[in-house]
Amino acid sequence: MNRFCSLRNATVCIIITLITGCNSSSSLPEATTRPSLTTDVNDYQYLIGPGDSLTIFVWRNPEVSGQFIVRPDGKVTTSLVEDIDVAGRTPTMLAREIEEQLSVYINNPRVTVSVNSFSGPLSEQVRVIGEATNPSAVNYTEHMTLLDLMIAVGGLTEFADGNSAKLVRVENNNKTTYSLNIDDLIRDGDITKNIDILPGDVIIIPEAWF
Repeated sequence: MNRFCSLRNATVCIIITLITGCNSSSSLPEATTRPSLTTDVNDYQYLIGPGDSLTIFVWRNPEVSGQFIVRPDGKVTTSLVEDIDVAGRTPTMLAREIEEQLSVYINNPRVTVSVNSFSGPLSEQVRVIGEATNPSAVNYTEHMTLLDLMIAVGGLTEFADGNSAKLVRVENNNKTTYSLNIDDLIRDGDITKNIDILPGDVIIIPEAWF
């Protein structure tokens, strides 16, 4: 192994140590069939985040309806109400809050909020770092599995040690680290190694020591 690869591998190890300095467990439940039997997965609702494009429709009031981009501070500004906090809300929750604020100006407003393009809050994204082909933050989607996530990041590099990968998850305000067998899943086709992914998960894939 050349000096550059050794340095890169050492860097990934440091990242693993910093992120996984927490409780650990050896295994995760396999990915469930749909509908999911996992309550946290089955109850997922999309939360609005910075960068999302929203359509806010106020019934019989087209002058205050329109499309809005959520600013980096998580707010939007309409023609009647400035600086509405929208990040971290579901579309339905936001519609009810806007109705309450518009009731000062409009009698019995009826509001519908729809999301046209999705970014979501950072807390909802799933991050893959280390020896993935395209390490990145991926927007969580309902019933996402480890296999779906690996497809999104292009799989493993030739230097990856997928069976030494770790998943870091926050559970009950505590970080827990799980072992993953990504090599078995995507290189050997062992579907029993597939697991459900949750919003906020971090996947760390180290380089193999040849």
